Amino acid sequence: MAAPVPLRTEFDAAQLRGLARLAVDLGQVRRVPALAAIYAGEPRSAAAALGGVGLQTVRDWVVRSNADGPAGLETGRAPGKLSLLDAHQRAALFQVVEAGPSPAIHGVVRWRIVDLIHWVWEEFRLSLSKQTMSKELRALGLRKLSARPRHITPKTRTSPLVLPRYTTAAMALHLIEIPNTVAPGAHAVLLLDQAGWHMTGKLSVPTNITLLPLPEKSPEPNPVENIWQFMRRPKATPAGR
Repeated sequence: MAAPVPLRTEFDAAQLRGLARLAVDLGQVRRVPALAAIYAGEPRSAAAALGGVGLQTVRDWVVRSNADGPAGLETGRAPGKLSLLDAHQRAALFQVVEAGPSPAIHGVVRWRIVDLIHWVWEEFRLSLSKQTMSKELRALGLRKLSARPRHITPKTRTSPLVLPRYTTAAMALHLIEIPNTVAPGAHAVLLLDQAGWHMTGKLSVPTNITLLPLPEKSPEPNPVENIWQFMRRPKATPAGR
């Protein structure tokens, strides 16, 4: 009897069982738990019994999973072309996507296909097309790449300052306080108009903040301008006075 085909190392039993609960393809629902049993240390005969098939069929499932990931276990999917990435490289790709990009290192706030293609080239000197990268991500169980929202909680810190006037010195005080409210590893973009104390070269801008000035003579895009209009509005006088 041929030796068992080794399984891809970037998956585990818990991941596959979770995938089985979300799968809509009935064939995949039956095949994935069988492979999960192997990842959990069960003999392949037990996996075959769980899937209601023979050992050769389980071997075929392993080959399909190694080639295309869990997607290869869908009904009608034959073994595809072997991945250009080896097990170590696929595991590294999975980890970097899960961790998300670091703006200071990668220059982006969320991963796109082109960014990951560039990352793979920088790390492994492998050139992948967009189609190939998409296939690799699907094989890793990754479907949608988007920034994960961070919900504001009552514990979120703010940086209000009460000052008699706004000058360059006052702006400098804000730039000292604001970095303390930025989460570690995050980067803040500060939207402001082109007042002289905002644009002066005398300011020392912290490395975790980027100043984003609005276009000239266009205060409307800044929501705070509506507050000043409200405050300057004459108060209504009761009738008869």
